[in-house]
Amino acid sequence: MMKANPTSAAGMSRRDAGLDWLQMLTGAGLILFMWCHMILVSSVVISPKIMNAIAHFFEATYMAQVGGPLIFLTFLLHFVLAARKIPFRAEGQGTIVRHARMLKHRDTWLWVVQAGTAMIILILGAIHMWVVLTDLPITAAKSAARIQQFWWFIFYMVLLPCVELHVSIGFYRIGVKWGFVKSEDRKGFKKFEKTLFTIFMVIGVITLIRFVTLG
Repeated sequence: MMKANPTSAAGMSRRDAGLDWLQMLTGAGLILFMWCHMILVSSVVISPKIMNAIAHFFEATYMAQVGGPLIFLTFLLHFVLAARKIPFRAEGQGTIVRHARMLKHRDTWLWVVQAGTAMIILILGAIHMWVVLTDLPITAAKSAARIQQFWWFIFYMVLLPCVELHVSIGFYRIGVKWGFVKSEDRKGFKKFEKTLFTIFMVIGVITLIRFVTLG
């Protein structure tokens, strides 16, 4: 019989740990970006001029032209890292769902929801970033004209809850997995996660309605 190579196993373990750490860092970075992005875009609710001024600042300093592609690359890297643990075959997906039903464990279902929303975000998020970054400068009028089209409105009404679910669940799971949230603190942290989800969903819906009603 062939004996397992402990050195090779240790090397693979260190590599996996490093990839998990990188996945966490890219995920945390994207969470912060999405929160900031939502707050900045929602400035249109106060005044389209404020949103235009913020967009102009980012473009005048080339933060949009450079930062946009970097965010997109981080987005793709994070998906590739996370995809190591996502079953893409129907058989594997069925097994995961059966286990989740059998275990009746909330955190297992959170992972299932996060994996499902990741697939949707990969497609819709890539389309959104491509459309925005290839049509600079960003203005409130351009955004409003796009969202006022029926199918684009439906597009963002699907993308918004997927992003906010993915972000809030990711925030919770990072805290739990990496030990920032202890077992005794999970209940309170889950409430905090739900509160964040609700707040950003409300902000997002109000922002979309503002774009629809804009001039």
